[in-house]
Amino acid sequence: MKNTEDLKEIAKLFLKLGIIGFGGPAAHISMMQDEVVTKRKWLTQQHFLDLIGATNLIPGPNSTEMAIHIGREKGGWKGLITAGVCFILPAVFITGIFAWLYKKYGSLPEVQPFVYGIKPAIIAVILSAIFPLAKKSLKTGLLIVLGLLVLTGSLLGVNEILLLFGAGIIYVFLYFINSGKSKDLKNLIPIISLHASGNDLLSPLNIKLFLIFLKVGAILYGSGYVLFAFLDAELVSTGLMTRKQLIDAIAVGQFTPGPVFSSVTFIGYQINGWTGAAVSTLGIFLPSFLFVALLNPLVKKMRKSTIFSLFLDAVNVASVAIIVSVCISMGVDTVTDWRTILIAVVCLFLSFVYRKINSALIVVLGSVMGYLLTFM
Repeated sequence: MKNTEDLKEIAKLFLKLGIIGFGGPAAHISMMQDEVVTKRKWLTQQHFLDLIGATNLIPGPNSTEMAIHIGREKGGWKGLITAGVCFILPAVFITGIFAWLYKKYGSLPEVQPFVYGIKPAIIAVILSAIFPLAKKSLKTGLLIVLGLLVLTGSLLGVNEILLLFGAGIIYVFLYFINSGKSKDLKNLIPIISLHASGNDLLSPLNIKLFLIFLKVGAILYGSGYVLFAFLDAELVSTGLMTRKQLIDAIAVGQFTPGPVFSSVTFIGYQINGWTGAAVSTLGIFLPSFLFVALLNPLVKKMRKSTIFSLFLDAVNVASVAIIVSVCISMGVDTVTDWRTILIAVVCLFLSFVYRKINSALIVVLGSVMGYLLTFM
């Protein structure tokens, strides 16, 4: 009976997050932290940090994988599937509606006045949620220095996976050298090798789409912009869709709630209708479920090992630094006039002073302020 209740709680939470989760992976993870660490106490701050670090080491959409991790922790294998599906479904459904409208009318509805205020509000939500995680992860002076170096590297455009693995390996090396246990560095080998380790549903076109998106979901690290580059090569260069259609698809993924990877629902629909949308969506998200199912049981074991624990500490700091880098980049792009500055300041004040306020309300407030201020 308890398991059934847990699954209902998981479904309810991740359906909600899938509906209100605007702003990309950093914002989604901030909202999850608020819900499952601060409010519900499902996970400790440290374990949540460890899951973020572990998630950043594998390909696929980070926020979706965090949802799957949390579901596994709370409700076992059924929870893993429930959390992932419930987080993805709202975005897929909303994107599917936009895909149908786009195919029918050839353009997207005007949403810019509402999006205008959402991004400054989301920056405030992320910074508010990341603050306690940063305090928890910055345990030593060396970790602070590593965090600053990763932040700098991220702002300069260094590959995120290099920053994450580099920070982890450097921290382990320096710890053992400083502690006089350098002979134990041979145990680092497992860390280094960890990363190395028609419209008919089964029509040839749908099978091709499924395989394209399965490959992308299995190897893609990074943001929606990296996804754009991959899909440009896979779809535009091969003539399956135009570049304008691809740009519009990524735009839909950016301004709809939930994972940006839901853009592929839009893409699949443009290429081969609803069955194309279904197989494309299944293909890109399937690897995330498999990766998390394999990785999740290892995270607690890694924390109990000295070397892996050190590695996780550094990866956690690097993850926080990269999220801060995302906020800075978002700020430079979106906080550009007195209106967006006002929205950002108001939302930051509310987020930090009233810690218990629901992050969704902050995002809604930002959206409404953005809409009203565009008329001034």
